[in-house]
Amino acid sequence: MHSEVVASRSAEHRDSRESRHASGSSHLDAVSLAIIEQLQEDGRRPYAAIGKAVGLSEAAVRQRVQKLLDQGVMQIVAVTDPLTVGFRRQAMVGINVEGDTESVAEALTGMSEVEYVVMTAGSFDILAEIVCEDDDQLLDVINKRIRALPGVRSTESFVYLKLKKQTYMWGTR
Repeated sequence: MHSEVVASRSAEHRDSRESRHASGSSHLDAVSLAIIEQLQEDGRRPYAAIGKAVGLSEAAVRQRVQKLLDQGVMQIVAVTDPLTVGFRRQAMVGINVEGDTESVAEALTGMSEVEYVVMTAGSFDILAEIVCEDDDQLLDVINKRIRALPGVRSTESFVYLKLKKQTYMWGTR
């Protein structure tokens, strides 16, 4: 297990992030972007080392990191290999919706097995990543919970056979 900084996917930060993007006030200066990049390389990097790399004191880095966390710009989390912690089945589920896509996406965010929800354009209205202990749990989530949501017209499941790459190192551009 290792720590990385991950762009916020949690529901508690989603609304604040969306409102910042809508208002255009999410601009980060070059120093904040450099701090984020340092933490993406190593989420456990000491503030003193980050400060040296970006030209700030340890205390100033600590304050900036806390502000970035409070604003929902980033999270510092442990990213695990699901297989090593008891989750033997992962799948991406493509969902077609009739009616309000937003309400279905919101319902999916409340399911503990759903790790990732994206509203899309194309063949599916929504993509949801599901992480389960086994095939029986995956079947239950898809058949009894997702397909039972009002507005879900159809689903298509893409069961993961092997995870080859999982990284959150896209930088800050």
